[in-house]
Amino acid sequence: MFVIIMGCGRLGAQLASSLEADGHEVTILDIDKFAFAHLPSNFKGQGVFGDGKDQDTLRKAGADRADAFVSTTRGDNRHALAAQVAKHVFKIKRVGSVIFDPIREEVYRNLGLLTINPTKIEAEMLRSSVERD
Repeated sequence: MFVIIMGCGRLGAQLASSLEADGHEVTILDIDKFAFAHLPSNFKGQGVFGDGKDQDTLRKAGADRADAFVSTTRGDNRHALAAQVAKHVFKIKRVGSVIFDPIREEVYRNLGLLTINPTKIEAEMLRSSVERD
């Protein structure tokens, strides 16, 4: 499977490394050229400098043949816009996005995006650990 990841921070770099270790082809893109330092030295995938909301950048990253697109940056609005472009312009079948704001996450999910909300997940994990006997 060929996966494009938008955002090469800690989360994106970890995901890219994990997917590559599982045998997938990975391209990761970021607007910060220094972000690629998060990738392990043995990463064999492609790094693309550019904005994942931009169609030309996505084309350069290989969106025309991508099987999946995942957005892992810090900006919820950037996630949603990039995910919509990946899904509707490039017809990528598997599109996922991290959305930090629980209210926005529900709205974006209702628009048909696969979303993960780390705020809810982490809050639930912390609540469980505090309430544990």
